[in-house]
Amino acid sequence: MMKMLFLFLDGVGLGPNDRATNPFARSNMPNLEGLLGGQKLVQETIGIDGALWETDQAALIGLDASLGIAGHPQSASGQATILTGQNIPAELGEHYGPKPNPAIQKHIKNGTIFSLLNEKGLETTLLNAFPQGYFDAIQSGRRLPGAIAMAVLAAGIPLKTTSDLIAGQAISADFTAQGWHDRLKISTVPVLTPHEGGEQIAHISQELDFAFFEYWLSDYAGHRSKMAQACELLAVFDDMLGGLLAAGDLENSLIFITSDHGNLEDINTRRHTTNLVPGLVIGNRQIREKFCQNLHDLTDIYPAILDYFGLRATQK
Repeated sequence: MMKMLFLFLDGVGLGPNDRATNPFARSNMPNLEGLLGGQKLVQETIGIDGALWETDQAALIGLDASLGIAGHPQSASGQATILTGQNIPAELGEHYGPKPNPAIQKHIKNGTIFSLLNEKGLETTLLNAFPQGYFDAIQSGRRLPGAIAMAVLAAGIPLKTTSDLIAGQAISADFTAQGWHDRLKISTVPVLTPHEGGEQIAHISQELDFAFFEYWLSDYAGHRSKMAQACELLAVFDDMLGGLLAAGDLENSLIFITSDHGNLEDINTRRHTTNLVPGLVIGNRQIREKFCQNLHDLTDIYPAILDYFGLRATQK
């Protein structure tokens, strides 16, 4: 069976090719731009309508995250839409976030891509590692999981722990685990280069049918609105991508990269944007073209994944 790695980049839209406002236009990202035939991950690469655009290595399409609802898309409702295939903002009558409210929680607990694939016997997991303090905060009620972690837990899939990270079976949010040393003071966790982090993602993913990684630092950087920090973040991401592409098996797997809303692509605002978000698909041309053929907005991701695994979507 074919495998899939879903790289979720929180808060990344397709903004104008403006070096003054868009870190994706300003940053040197040779691995990402290599996939795009030398082009940057900006609006002009595919046009304002977001039509499918291809190179030999990848396909890029713009996806609507606004979903017909006025206002700025938000994390909880956008992520829940990706995970369920339902237009959650339309169900709520608004975009909502960052954490799931009771209505969104109900949709997540009623079933997501994680629970369905898990029920079908596919090896499925969230690659992110979480420190013990995260579990303690959830257990005590001091912290509410985000939509993605909540969906994983609702599917009966355990979240990765410090032990998994030490064993090389999970990835830290920054790809390197340097933050675990610097902020969490957990010195037993191996520190990787971003390139090694990408290699590790590839190795772990090849043992699974469906692997998901949540990169929330991109949204955090967007809210800070600091161009230098945003460019540093993108350099790390691009280095990781180089390691992932070098170690990955792209003939027998698909890498899908997308987001829930725009943010990082416009450093002039700390708010989310209404820009289209990228749907970047890396892998065998014939397979990726089939995956992309019905992608238009965030609701289309769920059925596309089910079709990829030979499972017909039962809801939109």
